[in-house]
Amino acid sequence: MQNNLQQAFGNIDIYLFDQLLKGRFDNCKTVLDAGCGGGRNLVYFMQNNYQVFGVDQNPEAVEAVKQLSAKLAADNPLSNFSVAGVEDMPFANQQFDLVICSAVLHFAQDERHFDAMVRSLWRVLKPGGYLFTRLASSIGIEALVYSIGNGRYQLPDGSERYLVNEQTLLKYTRELNGALYEPIKTTNVQNLRCMTTWCIQKT
Repeated sequence: MQNNLQQAFGNIDIYLFDQLLKGRFDNCKTVLDAGCGGGRNLVYFMQNNYQVFGVDQNPEAVEAVKQLSAKLAADNPLSNFSVAGVEDMPFANQQFDLVICSAVLHFAQDERHFDAMVRSLWRVLKPGGYLFTRLASSIGIEALVYSIGNGRYQLPDGSERYLVNEQTLLKYTRELNGALYEPIKTTNVQNLRCMTTWCIQKT
């Protein structure tokens, strides 16, 4: 049973898996993973006839996701994957039904960089499309994080991340004329770090 699940979904983000179980993306055809790494969140999409695209700043990661695509989806062009930053993606406006950006946005260098990444993700999303993001936040550990400037914080686990709070996410949702298709959810890992799921639809 476990092997079957692994083959079907790979090492998928559990909250992205939750959206698949709900049938949220059943009518999507084009999928972009922005900051795709080796493609852990793309296994299901590759095996189920989606048009799959990905960008990552790491050339080795892009090569790995190309190899995964060649293995799982021979008809999916390898040119769909390229080396690029989230803030500067080589895609047309309103190209994708679903844009995934998991564990990437908290690597923003400052407020301007974060803003550029979010607006780039929104730019390539079709009207009616879904943006799925997971990112580090200060929600629930506000008193345990230490500001080092430019929106970045030192976390109790010793790492440094760009952190958002619920007000910031709701502000962007309004400014982008989006709508939450899932409530904002935050996982607290023993008060060492918090990861928040931010899911908005382009209305």
